[in-house]
Amino acid sequence: MYKSLLKPLFFLKKPEDAHHFTFDLTKLTFNLPVIHSLVKLNFELEDPRLEREVFGLKFKNPVGLAAGFDKDAKLIDEMAMLGFGFIEIGTLTPKPQEGNPQPRLFRLPQDEALINRMGFNNGGVAEAVERLKKRKSDVIVGGNIGKNKMTPNENAVDDYLYCLEALHPYVDYFVVNVSSPNTPNLRDLQEKEPLKQLLSAVKSANDQKAKPKPILLKIAPDLTDGQLDDIIDIVKETRIDGVIATNTTIDRSKLSTSRDQVEAIGAGGVSGKVLAKRSTEVIRYLHQKSKGAFPIVGVGGIFSAEDAIEKLEAGASLVQVYSGMIYEGPSLIKKIKKGLLAYFSR
Repeated sequence: MYKSLLKPLFFLKKPEDAHHFTFDLTKLTFNLPVIHSLVKLNFELEDPRLEREVFGLKFKNPVGLAAGFDKDAKLIDEMAMLGFGFIEIGTLTPKPQEGNPQPRLFRLPQDEALINRMGFNNGGVAEAVERLKKRKSDVIVGGNIGKNKMTPNENAVDDYLYCLEALHPYVDYFVVNVSSPNTPNLRDLQEKEPLKQLLSAVKSANDQKAKPKPILLKIAPDLTDGQLDDIIDIVKETRIDGVIATNTTIDRSKLSTSRDQVEAIGAGGVSGKVLAKRSTEVIRYLHQKSKGAFPIVGVGGIFSAEDAIEKLEAGASLVQVYSGMIYEGPSLIKKIKKGLLAYFSR
């Protein structure tokens, strides 16, 4: 029904308008008794063979919702009803910020891709905390944290520590995001020394807690092999718990959409099917070069069970979806889990 009826209707709207409309519709309908029962009937699929224990957390299944969809923790309970094994909120910053001017989210249907330059738009970490206090589901929640646009890189660590402190009682793991291409100079923090200092500070603050939470690093797909080697060294030196590979790409060479159309859109990170190959390459490189020293969460271009299996075979322990759900619909989660069960039973 999604691809034949709902998707064409959603795609008549501007992408960001469709996103907000979907949020409002989901919030309004999913908790109505009849709709609630229908959603559970159509999307629920749990099986002990899908369970995974990764960085000390027990996941009901390995399919998660990537950061960026529910930035402000508004739909955790509703998204849990779709069968996700975990949900990542954010990217959250200490202060609310509007992000970049609209339009800032674009569809490329020919490539089944998205371009976004959202710019960490969010209501601030304090608002998200208030919503997290009220959530009802027991789904695992990750907190993806970043810095405010106006915070200079030399003070970036203060923003990450602020978010860590605010979110710590309410999320199950943290993701340090230094890989978005849409905040000026943010990716400079991926360089070896600044990144090591940032992660060491976050890890130290986390270790002082009574119950430390896993700390992950989200990286860009555009890193060179040398930079990926640095990532492996940094994970080892700072003793963080894992890596999310990957964020969106600034590489547009694989797009089949006309160059004029893409150039007219302007700056932004590309996600969707065109990212699948590169994100898998990064996962495989990190896994092989590190000899499986740390867990990897695979994200980028997952549109089917086969795509998810490819990430797992490359070395990922868990996977996340976002763009695939926009193009394939929420039934994608159950299809992936069905495919994984068949794969595990071979």
